[in-house]
Amino acid sequence: MSAVPSHLHRLFLFLVLFFPTLISASVLAIDYGSDFTKVSLMKPGVPFDVVLNRDSKRKIASSVAWKGEERLFGADAVNIAPRFPSASFGSLKLLQGAQYSSAPSQFHALLYPYLKVSEVPARGTHSFVRKEGEEWTNEELVAMQFGYVKDLAESVAGERVRDAVVTVPAWYSQYERQAVLDSLALAGLRGLSLVNDGTAIAVNFAMSRTFPNLEHHIIYDAGAASLRATLVSFHTVTEPISPKSKKTADVTYVSVKGYGYDRVATGSEMDYRLRELLRGKFEAAHMKGKSLKSEHRAIAKLWKEASRVKTILSANTESRVSIESFHNDIDFRTSVARTEFEEACADLNPRFTQPIIDALEQADISIKDVSSIILAGGVSRVPMVQSAIKFTFGENKIAHNVNADEAAVLGAAFYGASLSKQFKTKDIRVEDRALNYLDVMVSYVAESKTGGQRTIQTSILPAKTVYGAKKTMTFKRNHDFNITISYKDADNLDIPPHILEAEIIGVADAVANLTSRGAVDPLVKVSVGMSDSGMITLHDAFVYGEVKEETVVGKLKNLFGGSSSSSSSASDHGETATVSEPSSSSTASSEEPTTTEVKSTPSQVPLEIATTYLSIIPYTADEISEARKRLIAVDTAERLRHKKEEARNMLEGYLYRLRDLLEGEETSPFMLFSKPDERKKLEEKMWDNFRWINEEAESADIKELWSRRDDMEAIEKPIQFRYEEDTAAPRELENLQQALHAGQAFLQSAHQNYTMEDQEGISHRFTLEELEDVKNRLKETADWLESGITEQKKLAKNDDPVLISAEMKARGVTLQNHVLKMSKRKFPKPPVKKDKPKEEKEGEKEKGEPKEEPKITHQDL
Repeated sequence: MSAVPSHLHRLFLFLVLFFPTLISASVLAIDYGSDFTKVSLMKPGVPFDVVLNRDSKRKIASSVAWKGEERLFGADAVNIAPRFPSASFGSLKLLQGAQYSSAPSQFHALLYPYLKVSEVPARGTHSFVRKEGEEWTNEELVAMQFGYVKDLAESVAGERVRDAVVTVPAWYSQYERQAVLDSLALAGLRGLSLVNDGTAIAVNFAMSRTFPNLEHHIIYDAGAASLRATLVSFHTVTEPISPKSKKTADVTYVSVKGYGYDRVATGSEMDYRLRELLRGKFEAAHMKGKSLKSEHRAIAKLWKEASRVKTILSANTESRVSIESFHNDIDFRTSVARTEFEEACADLNPRFTQPIIDALEQADISIKDVSSIILAGGVSRVPMVQSAIKFTFGENKIAHNVNADEAAVLGAAFYGASLSKQFKTKDIRVEDRALNYLDVMVSYVAESKTGGQRTIQTSILPAKTVYGAKKTMTFKRNHDFNITISYKDADNLDIPPHILEAEIIGVADAVANLTSRGAVDPLVKVSVGMSDSGMITLHDAFVYGEVKEETVVGKLKNLFGGSSSSSSSASDHGETATVSEPSSSSTASSEEPTTTEVKSTPSQVPLEIATTYLSIIPYTADEISEARKRLIAVDTAERLRHKKEEARNMLEGYLYRLRDLLEGEETSPFMLFSKPDERKKLEEKMWDNFRWINEEAESADIKELWSRRDDMEAIEKPIQFRYEEDTAAPRELENLQQALHAGQAFLQSAHQNYTMEDQEGISHRFTLEELEDVKNRLKETADWLESGITEQKKLAKNDDPVLISAEMKARGVTLQNHVLKMSKRKFPKPPVKKDKPKEEKEGEKEKGEPKEEPKITHQDL
């Protein structure tokens, strides 16, 4: 299957999304990587593409830094790290939802030994010290980056953006996913959905393709934080657009079948090994047995250089290294061969292909049934990674059908649009599943038959559970109880096993309620599910029972010796819970046949669920509110600082422009149209403001900066006005004179027509009063203009003009509109003569005809 150019992708999606609803909406897609972030925006009327940063780059470095009190993002944050290592924070994705003592935490410390990191007491996660007395949690720093890309998207959308879709690795557990959602909330965004990055790339792959036959493809996404292999099946079928419709449409099904990943053989690990290789070269040449490890600026410089060298070695066999004044004023110059790099990473080689093997095994599909291995992610360009895949699976399996950098974010944007009613998209239906190899189990305490207690564990959401699934557990209880939701075998993946504990409250009252109404042995039902974002959720809990209502026939039977069944309370002895899919039994119709003597009505009473998180605690609503206040305060101070800098720059620029005007030639427009006293005042204020900027402006507020400029502009404005009038007035004078000539011509023609209308005895088009009004208007305007011209001729160029172009234009327009309105008036119709009766006409003819006179000829005379 051939690759489709990216510009055709964009064109295709533009055509697909051309049916916006009347209500405008925007969906922000964020592919948040450890090294780079890509952003896309879905908005009706906006071409679908990647959002550019302020430097017009298509990808943004995932870093935030400070230079003094100025906050920096992207490349600016990365570039400042060699100078201020402890103020630049990168690779924060490694620490999402990670405990302080975990393996990701230790690896991050290797990459950034110069960062001051502390443990957040409440949740055991990471907090970074920016300066004395100021710390930011990992979630808050990520939220700053989300807020930055949100601002970029809003500048494109021209409106506020609230909904966001974020890509995450499929191996992310509850903790990592919750950390992403918390950062979104802190950034003022609503998490519309999380989408697994391999799934997002699969959606992007399917956007411009159809699959008449079932196809299997492996999405191999190699990034800075992990390698991921997602085995996906694609199939396009034709289906009715609705159950009763005869119209059909193509539907593409995208189903995730298997998954594999590796968190060691990553881009960051390669960068780290390259950095250590460069450090060793410098130490061997210049350190004489000493180490650079404690030299934070040098390590930060090497970290930045290692990333550059890795990129170069992806296309070249050797890369030159040259860092001026690297350490102790020593210039570091060396070279790195690709073979050296590959030798340093030799132990990683088998790990490059293991995720693909794991995905095949999990899906129970052979490699021969896979159409292609689609490469994505920046690390997929590294030659030794591609060589490992080619060697293991064959070169013919490798495909470059998607944009390695942008496929995930474009697919996520399309996925987000499909979740919103504001867009009409190609019908792609995604079936994703939990692929982190972890079963979700529920444990609870029950009484044994011997009277003791035992803990029962039930796997409720096994690995590979489809997102959106919901399972219901049934308990035979008559009092409140607790359940614990945990990951099975979580220790193998270095994550906390226990997720949360839920107390089911109000059981006794609910059981009594149903029992009093005739229910026999009410049961407690608790529903646990997995959301479309891969989050484990407690949906609801309630007590369920069949309430029996006896008919008249039943009561008569009891009256004559029959007995109704008595209710009994539920017992805990030997109790175990049963797990089932939600069924219609709990909502079955209460309607019974007319011959039934006892009518049973399903009934349920909702219960309260009190949740306690046991390991990495999510942000509470109050914590989000407090953190939002801090972040908003930083954003506000930053905006004020930028506005102040802008006001200062504009004032300073104005002063330099004013200096050039005052020092200009005598024949310059400024000199010709200004008065000596005006120039003197401007010069005095100019030099006073130059002094003030150099000595006092730092502590001034925005209001004073603008006020100082306004004072000078107030003096310069009349000068500028005179110059502009000197150019504009002649043009408007000519226009007004033409309007007067046209008015005089109209008035003369109207008077002539008036006389003719009198002679012909027809109605007048204009009255004498109207014509007199036009005459007066013309005379008043002509007199005003003549007087103005006389006065204007007496003035010099630096005098304020008497004839103002705006007034001449207004008078001319008013006169023209009045005359034009009159000239468009329709001519009156001549009176219609009525025909007289035939007899009257003949009588008039007889009376009116003159008698014939004898003709007198010339001879008679």
